[in-house]
Amino acid sequence: MATHRPTIASCHGVVAAAHPQAAAAGARILGQGGNAFDAAAAVGAMLGVVEPFMSGLAGLGLATMWVAAERRVRVLDFVPPVPASFPVARFTGRHELERGALAIASPGNLAGWCELVRQYGNLALPAIFAPAVRTAAEGFPLLEFGADVFAEQAGVLEAYPALCKNWAGTYGAHGRMAAVGSVIRQPDLAETLEALATQGPAHLFGGALGARVVGHIQACGGTLTLQDLRDVRPLWKEPVSAAYRGLSVHVPPPPCEGFQMLAALRILEAVDFGALPRDGADHLDAVYRAIRLAAGMRIANNNPTPGALRHMLGDAAIAQARLRLRDGVPVDGPTEQWVHTPGEAAEDFNTTSFSVADREGNLVCVTQSLGSPFGSGVVVPGTGICLNNFLYWADVQGNSPNRSQAGGALPICMAPSISLRAGLPVLALGTPGSYGILQTQVQALVQYIDYGLPLQHAIEAPRARLTDGRAVLIEDRVDAGVIEALRARGHDAASFGTGWTMKVGGMHAVALDPATSVMTGAADPRRDGHVALA
Repeated sequence: MATHRPTIASCHGVVAAAHPQAAAAGARILGQGGNAFDAAAAVGAMLGVVEPFMSGLAGLGLATMWVAAERRVRVLDFVPPVPASFPVARFTGRHELERGALAIASPGNLAGWCELVRQYGNLALPAIFAPAVRTAAEGFPLLEFGADVFAEQAGVLEAYPALCKNWAGTYGAHGRMAAVGSVIRQPDLAETLEALATQGPAHLFGGALGARVVGHIQACGGTLTLQDLRDVRPLWKEPVSAAYRGLSVHVPPPPCEGFQMLAALRILEAVDFGALPRDGADHLDAVYRAIRLAAGMRIANNNPTPGALRHMLGDAAIAQARLRLRDGVPVDGPTEQWVHTPGEAAEDFNTTSFSVADREGNLVCVTQSLGSPFGSGVVVPGTGICLNNFLYWADVQGNSPNRSQAGGALPICMAPSISLRAGLPVLALGTPGSYGILQTQVQALVQYIDYGLPLQHAIEAPRARLTDGRAVLIEDRVDAGVIEALRARGHDAASFGTGWTMKVGGMHAVALDPATSVMTGAADPRRDGHVALA
């Protein structure tokens, strides 16, 4: 009997996403003459319908891509700056911004999807958004993961009566929507998406829809302005990269915090994993130590200049980190933000990531989010739009060297990645998971590159989540004796108590064989992940 999902491959196009209908929407666009950029926009829009707790047009995100016609990796950053209207001095800790209108950052996802299509797409927005419009209007049945999140968040949002009324009115009565097979219909969102498809993104970013959104935010006590929306501009950027075992791994540049992943890989390149049993204490100790060391480097040098980043990833700094990797002294420190809060982690299941490949050779990896599940919890009446809470990810601690500023950069812990070998694209890989993104992608790459697991098996391999101090929680498919050995080495290691948990992400990837043009997709069973073929 098979213990893994089967390998899914094609020569024509592959979409790996966190929901079957989203993957199918992308594959349908590929079949209609669209390319990977069109398909990515269609997947992003559909995920906002079928995973409304994870992302949506009012979220934000990043895309890393191989543009075949230009033979280069590019990054599209659709994480707008901290709004100029944000009253940062009003807050002392992130807990004050977990929910509600003050937590809402400028939306970026819609702008990002539209820019991908404008710059590189083959199709028009009405065709690309059509699957999402139809599904929002006709409804979709909840799958297991979605039902669990709806049921949990219904209880969470009941503590915010002012938010819960519009939220429940948008997604249905609590009892009906929490069951597998319950149908969620979003007619207001269907109308909004259809209007955006015909009128374009300006309808939100300064137009009538934007005015409606801002009016509701301000009526709820928020400070976001129409000018904040007008200022939203997706930015094309050059990626940052690092070598690992013959790969060149590319992620978005700062203020994105994906460079932590590169630092961890650089530290680990000194480890001979071939001599270490897979998922044994030596293997996992090295990976966890490297992750924690890289997190410390990122927190101490958040949003570095290009020169500072080159130094951080350079040979001298990495050599020092490798000495620390081997010295046997426990590594103790924060993994998230500057303040050391042992054992505390931000919510881990509030983001989605997907990867797309087409027959033209384009490869796209997108990670997008609402912040927390259902973001701020603020739903704009009559629009179906659920707004993000990304100012919860701003650093508002008055004594932090990384304190956010109104109008300043909003560092985001995402790392959509494209890897090249000999100058050609071979892998798109990304995951959700808050600050765990920068940890679990490293773990999966070691399984895939160092231990040679097939891509689907590498994503299914047991993973862990490190939090501040020495805390590490591990899926209990790792042997209990190994967890005990890790404790003896100074890790505050424990089992999640389950073999699979969404708290270590929901990874989706596409591998490309340049010699055969075969595209292989892999989807994470920790979510409702699915691979669809063109």
